[in-house]
Amino acid sequence: MNNPLLENFNTPFNTAPFSKIKNEHYKPAFTEAIKLATVEIDAICNNPKVPSFENTIEALEFSGETLTRISSIFFNINSAETSDEIQKIAQEVSPLLTKFSNDITLNEELFKRVQLVYDIKDELNLTKEQNTLLTNKYKSFVRNGANLKPKEKEELRKIDTKLAKIKLSFGENVLAENNAFELHITNKEKLKGLPDSSLELAEITAKQRNKKGWVFTLNYPSYIPFMTYAENRNLRKKMAIAFGAKAFQNNKNDNQKNVLSIVKLRYKRANLLGYKSHADFVLEERMAESPNNVKTFLNDLLEKATPAANKDFDLLKSIAKKVGVNQLEKWDSAYYAEKLKKQLFDLDQELLKPYFKLENVINGVFKVAQKLYGLHFEEINTIDTYHKDVKTFKVTDKSNNLIAIFYADFFPRKGKRGGAWMTSFKNQWIKNGENSRPHISIVCNFTKPTKTKPSLLTFNEVTTLFHEFGHALHGMLANTTYPSLSGTSVYWDFVELPSQILENWCYEKETLQLFAKHYQTNELIPMELVKKIKKSSNFLEGMQTLRQLSFGILDMQWHSKNPTKITSVKEFETIAFKNTQLFPDVKENCMSTSFSHIFQGGYSSGYYSYKWAEVLDADAFSYFLENGIFNTEIAEKFKINILEKGGTEKPMDLYLKFRGKKPTINALLKRAGLKK
Repeated sequence: MNNPLLENFNTPFNTAPFSKIKNEHYKPAFTEAIKLATVEIDAICNNPKVPSFENTIEALEFSGETLTRISSIFFNINSAETSDEIQKIAQEVSPLLTKFSNDITLNEELFKRVQLVYDIKDELNLTKEQNTLLTNKYKSFVRNGANLKPKEKEELRKIDTKLAKIKLSFGENVLAENNAFELHITNKEKLKGLPDSSLELAEITAKQRNKKGWVFTLNYPSYIPFMTYAENRNLRKKMAIAFGAKAFQNNKNDNQKNVLSIVKLRYKRANLLGYKSHADFVLEERMAESPNNVKTFLNDLLEKATPAANKDFDLLKSIAKKVGVNQLEKWDSAYYAEKLKKQLFDLDQELLKPYFKLENVINGVFKVAQKLYGLHFEEINTIDTYHKDVKTFKVTDKSNNLIAIFYADFFPRKGKRGGAWMTSFKNQWIKNGENSRPHISIVCNFTKPTKTKPSLLTFNEVTTLFHEFGHALHGMLANTTYPSLSGTSVYWDFVELPSQILENWCYEKETLQLFAKHYQTNELIPMELVKKIKKSSNFLEGMQTLRQLSFGILDMQWHSKNPTKITSVKEFETIAFKNTQLFPDVKENCMSTSFSHIFQGGYSSGYYSYKWAEVLDADAFSYFLENGIFNTEIAEKFKINILEKGGTEKPMDLYLKFRGKKPTINALLKRAGLKK
């Protein structure tokens, strides 16, 4: 059988040939690619020459190229366009990949060679990037069991295999639960308050499911407007409980056992490797360095945010009380927040949406990238995609050099997990004098166009698009020699800086004037609305900060302690949320069972990173504000020292080169309105 995954792609820019790839190609491709990579590893181990940086470290870095490429294609499909068959393949290939990964890090001959090079690193006259690569490779072996005894190595293999499978099951369950729920309404009277755009989407969804009336789902474009505008409190309650009960219903998709298994296996793994907890293991390779530092950081912010959060909450309660709601519940939050926003700023999301046609926002973010970094984006139709909704762009610089291929996938569908993320189908690297450029993708879940309207974004969705595009720029502008140090391959609490800083541009008049035009009249967004957006930028920031902190605290509670005696996920979570809770608890709900960031993604012991990076992004953006948000000199410094450098140097060293000084929390507190 010809297998396109194992052949030269022969496509424009060597992009993935999605239309030729069939499900039956994946497993044989993985099996063969593992064999090829094993041959490359054996060649390094059996090299009769004295171990050197080139014949050991560089050779190891560039080994397994085919396997890496197949993995990136397959696991991106498993997130964005999955099916029962794809999920079954994921469960089958995951143990093979875990075994291969263990075979490398537990390979004694290979580790001996790496250690020999590491021991003489000071004599090798390495560049900073080479030195980082060598240190990373050595640490990767040590941190993944190279120094363990044979029995312990066997135990580590078992733990890693179990973890890989359980994490996949966790994600599958969340997606299944998301797809399983629908709110079907046939009486329009029950839908008072909902905007026409929300009703139209619900009508389309109903027709697609061969039903009369309106169908609402847990996908964000359906769920968020419902919770924001539906006057029917009982229906809001039904939706909110369904959203919060994902994988917490004692059914076949229940994740309670998976959560407990994951935290216990992670703890066991950390202990085996000589660490007190999973958080201690993870944070050794983060800017924060230790669980204590993270807890101090979170608690310090908690102390500053709690008075503001209580004040925000009292404002919401006063609005609700006027209409006879004496006990504010979680399903009231978005509804009364919208009413309060209208009262305080005369600002309505629905009033803003006509100015944020998706295509215009995309062009807007492209213009921002052009003004800051001289990038040009050209939509091209010659690149194969995995779904008809995916758009593709060729990215070039001022001199027309290829910078990247960019994929954008914006709308929800059955096979796509919720939320928004940036990923890559191919990293950037330099080899044999050639700078091989990356293939970067962003995936979102925005409202689809209808017969009467294009895709119109809420302002929150605009900031989401800018956020993910900030990550994409980090990937696209990568300019390192080694793929494992390229783009977003940085410390996890540094990775959110490029994404979060770009959100700041959304609130600025100069930016909004580039793209915020009415989809029907092409009229520029009125300055009055721009001022209101700016004025409302820290609306309910106390509550928002408390919410983010609660997630970071929950993550640390799960991962910085001995979890072996935990029996109830819900009870444990309730205690963890104690100091951040504003609304009464909902007994049917549990966040942990669908907290994919920490139980399936890479954010375990790292959810604090969003707040940590806010300190960096507020400080960095204040530099732009002082000198002009499109100041090309500062943009060039940010590009050269942050976006291009990836993980080649320590994050704080890179930040100092960009900013000239260490960040302080003051800019964040000022922006958030938390500074007295």
